[in-house]
Amino acid sequence: MTDVDAVVVGAGPNGLVAAVALAEAGWKVVVLEAADAPGGGLRTEELTLPGFRHDIGATVLPLAAASPAFRSLGLEREGLELAHPPVALGHALAPGHSVLLHRSASETAAGLGRDGRRWERVLGGLGERWQGLVGSVLDPTALPPNAPRELIEFGFHGLWPATLSMRTAFREEPTRALFAGLAAHAILPLGSLLTSGIAVFMAGLAHGVGWPVAVGGSQAVADALVARLRSLGGEVRTGHRVRSLAELPSARAVLLDLTPRQVLAIAGETLPSGYARRLARWRYGPGVFKVDWALDGPIPWRDPELAGAGTVHIGGSSAATVASERAVARGTMSDEPFVLLVQASVADATRAPEGKQTVWAYCHVPHGSPRDETETIEARIERFAPGFRERILGRHTMSPAALEAWDANLVGGDIGGGMADWRQLASRPRLSLTPWATPLPNLFLCSSSTLPAGGAHGMGGWNAAKTVLKRLG
Repeated sequence: MTDVDAVVVGAGPNGLVAAVALAEAGWKVVVLEAADAPGGGLRTEELTLPGFRHDIGATVLPLAAASPAFRSLGLEREGLELAHPPVALGHALAPGHSVLLHRSASETAAGLGRDGRRWERVLGGLGERWQGLVGSVLDPTALPPNAPRELIEFGFHGLWPATLSMRTAFREEPTRALFAGLAAHAILPLGSLLTSGIAVFMAGLAHGVGWPVAVGGSQAVADALVARLRSLGGEVRTGHRVRSLAELPSARAVLLDLTPRQVLAIAGETLPSGYARRLARWRYGPGVFKVDWALDGPIPWRDPELAGAGTVHIGGSSAATVASERAVARGTMSDEPFVLLVQASVADATRAPEGKQTVWAYCHVPHGSPRDETETIEARIERFAPGFRERILGRHTMSPAALEAWDANLVGGDIGGGMADWRQLASRPRLSLTPWATPLPNLFLCSSSTLPAGGAHGMGGWNAAKTVLKRLG
C-alpha cells in the first residue's frame, strides 16, 4: 500500500464521514474495514429470505436527517433518498390503545389531553428550532452563543431524570408513557440524570425533521458516503482487519472508528500509560437482543393506528418502562420488557416483495446476556397484535454475542459505543476540549465512543476530521 495523507480504520458512519471530510480538504485517504462491506451499523442484508432486505443496525434515521455533517455533505447528490412513515412513532399502552407521536406537534398534542398545550409549546417549539437544538447537542465544537436559546431550553428540560420530568411536567398517563419510551433510547435507568434530555431531543427531532428511513435500506447511506469518497479519489478496502498500527502505511493522520477496547488492542503499546488506563476503564452499557422477521403481510395490530407507525414502542405504562430499564441495569430482565419495533416497509416498499413486510424488534438486555429472548419479544408483540406469529415467513436472531461477532464495536451487544451516562458524556473518552485527539500527535479517535456519543449522525467523524485539519493543516 502506498503512502497516504490519512488512514481511517473502520467504515462505519463516523469513519466514512471523517474520510469524506478529509478528502474534500484535498487529502489522499484510505479506509480499512474488517467486514466484507462498508457501513458498520448502516448495513442492509437479506437476513431471512430472498427479496426481504433487513437493516442489521440502525433503520430509523432522525439523527442522520438532522446531522450537520450529513446535511453539509448533501448526500442526496449521490442518490440518497429518505422516506417518512405516516406516523413517526406509536407507543402501545395496552392492547387496542396507543398514543402517537406525529411529525406535527399540534397533531401530537391533540392526542395528549391536558398535556397537549405544554407538549406543543415546549417540544413543538424545539422542533421548530431544530437546527439550533441539533447544533447545541450534536456539535460540541460549537460555542454556546451559536444557539443560546435552544441550549438553555434543552438544558432546562433535559438535565433531569426522566422519572422526575414525567411526574412534574405531565398529568396524563399516555403522555408519561410516551415520554418514558423516548427516554428509554438512552439505555439507562430512567432515574438517571440527562435521560429527560434523550426524550426531549428525540421528540424535538420528530417534530423538526421526522423519523425517516433510507429508501432501499440504511446501507444506502453508507453507499452514498463511499461514492462521495471515491469521487474525491479516496479508497475503501473491505475485508482488511487491522491488528496493529505498525501494519498501516505511512500517513499524516490515523483515525480510528473503534471503541476503547479495540483501540487498546491495536495501539495500546504506543499509547502513554495514563491514557491507556483511561481507555481500559471505559464502561460499556447494556446490550440488545434483536430479531428480524419476514412477514406475509402487515402486523395485525389491535389498534389499527399503529399500522402506519414506522417505530412502535411496546412499553405499556410509564411504570412498566421504568421497571424494565431498571431491571436491565441491575443485570436482570423484567417480565414485560420494553420492546422497540420498526416496520420500515410502511415507509419504504422496496424492503420486501409486494404485500409482504420486513420488521425487526429488540429489547435491552444485561451486558453480554446469553439468554435467548426470541419468545419473550414475540409474546410481547402477539399480545398487542394477535395473529402476528401466523404471518412469520422467516426469522433471524442476533444475541449480544452475535452482534459483537458481526461488528467488534458492539461490545457485549452495546449499540452505543459505551454507556452514555453523565460521567461518560462529560469525558468521552476523556475530559478534553478536543476528545477526538489522543496524546499521539497523529492518532485520532472518531467512533461513537467520542462526543457526541452513539447514533447514525457521523458527528464523531466530522469533529475528528475538523480536529485533524486544525492541528495538521
